[in-house]
This record gives sequence, C-alpha cells and structure tokens, in this order.
Amino acid sequence: MAEIQQVEDSKQAARAERKAARLAKEIGAFAQAHGGAEGQIAYIGHEGTRIVLVGADGGWGDLVAPTYAVAQSAVEKAGITVHEEFAGEFAAKVKTGPYEWTRMAGIQVGGPSNG
Repeated sequence: MAEIQQVEDSKQAARAERKAARLAKEIGAFAQAHGGAEGQIAYIGHEGTRIVLVGADGGWGDLVAPTYAVAQSAVEKAGITVHEEFAGEFAAKVKTGPYEWTRMAGIQVGGPSNG
C-alpha cells in the first residue's frame, strides 16, 4: 500500500513541476512583451493561487496556479521580483486604460459592462 502511495505522490509532484514550468514560460513571455515584470502571489481559496503580473510598461495580467507551492515555483523559475502585497509603488506601476475604467464603472455603478 505504501508503494502505491509513493507512486501517486511522485506522479502528483511531476504534474506540479510541469505546471510550474508552463506557468514560468507564460510569465517569461509576459515579461519579454512588457519590458520586464514583477509579481505578487495571492491565495484565492479552493480555486488555487493567483499570480498578478505587472510589466515595466504598466501592462498587467494574471495567471492562476492550482496551489501556492506551484505558483511560488513558477515565479522562482521565471526569475521575477515578487512582492508581499499588491500595494504602494508596486500597485502604482499599473496603467489602466478606457476598457478597465469602463468595466470597473459597469461593475460598480451599473454602467456599461463591456460584456
């Protein structure tokens, strides 16, 4: 029985490693497209862990990893700076455009939803 569990554990570890590598590749592509990138990792519950990315040009995006450990591994592999919080100078780097403002207004005050 212990051998079966070891095999299953090693399969899960291999899947997690592959997922982290794929996420790291996506993070690297984002960084390359935006002149570099920084990030923040946030646990979002059962759904997984969110990796928020902010490019040097102010562009932003996010990815979702299945676990915090996978997210942490992905950002380490990608070699980006990771912030504890999405606040201060890091948050101020985000540039929003008309789409974001309209979308936020739509959600918050019943304006157009761009949907």
